[in-house]
Amino acid sequence: MGKRFVILVVDDSAANLQLCHGLLNAEYDVRLAKSGRQALTALSTFCPDILLMDIEMPDMDGFEVMDEIRKNPSLSHIPVIFVSSHSMNEYIERAAGYEASDYVIKPFDTGVLRKKIRDALTAG
Repeated sequence: MGKRFVILVVDDSAANLQLCHGLLNAEYDVRLAKSGRQALTALSTFCPDILLMDIEMPDMDGFEVMDEIRKNPSLSHIPVIFVSSHSMNEYIERAAGYEASDYVIKPFDTGVLRKKIRDALTAG
């Protein structure tokens, strides 16, 4: 059996975390963080192969987390897919400015999310 890719899912909604875990855990090693600060703490202990991150979170939003990730040379290579309910172009363009691998709008099609994860993992 080959190495399982590690995905860190960051979302302040327990329902969204459980949905992503249930959807992806058969194929990937899924780790969960319920806040931006918790994600940064997790990133100090392991380096995931990809990050799925919400934008709106109470302590640090997804863009603030991206600021920290992109400043850290040991983390800056991690592909990030924003998974957000924001469908306005300003959010999508801002995510692109952070060199996010992709952007998925909630509620998402599970097949689309899986494909975007596979694409991001094979792009590197």
